[in-house]
Amino acid sequence: MADQQSIDPNVEALRIGDKMKEMREKHRYTFQDLAAKTDLSKEYLTQVENNEVDPPVATLLKLAKALNVSMSYFFQDQAGSEKIAVTRASERTRVERRPHHQPGEVNYIYEALEAKKAEKQMQPFLVEFPPQDTSDMVFVSHEGEEFLHLLDGRLEFRSTDRVEVLDPGDSIYFESDVSHSFRCLSEQPARAIVVVWSRP
Repeated sequence: MADQQSIDPNVEALRIGDKMKEMREKHRYTFQDLAAKTDLSKEYLTQVENNEVDPPVATLLKLAKALNVSMSYFFQDQAGSEKIAVTRASERTRVERRPHHQPGEVNYIYEALEAKKAEKQMQPFLVEFPPQDTSDMVFVSHEGEEFLHLLDGRLEFRSTDRVEVLDPGDSIYFESDVSHSFRCLSEQPARAIVVVWSRP
């Protein structure tokens, strides 16, 4: 079991585990049911629901699809029906890397840039990638598409058959069912705007 001291208070404030539990119980899914729908282990799902791990964006996408909600559900305090939503800088929640980062976990920090509009089709993030070695890269895949625009630093994108190096001002758009990973090549963390679209 994860050390509760290591959980990011911002993640606890989002109540991701509570929201997951609410929807899982609403659909009357067991952890086994959810594991089958997401390809995530029952043990890991239990840790997410108990707020013992900080789930990466790819995990939230899988959970959202399995629970029939948009990914924005995990970032909202309450659902709004407005056609225009403004998120102030002070309202954003930064999800930090846990101090006791486990091997095999995606290594980045992210902030949801919009957390008020319900049922949106796109989810924008500000993502920070700390420097890391090639051996530490974790590859993920999920349904949908992604767009990344690099603001600062140097970033390497890898898929199973392609490597691209991005400099500030460069962008990449890709179908995210392709197994992919990013790593920072600069001494300081790389920062990017990332927009994720998940098929309904």
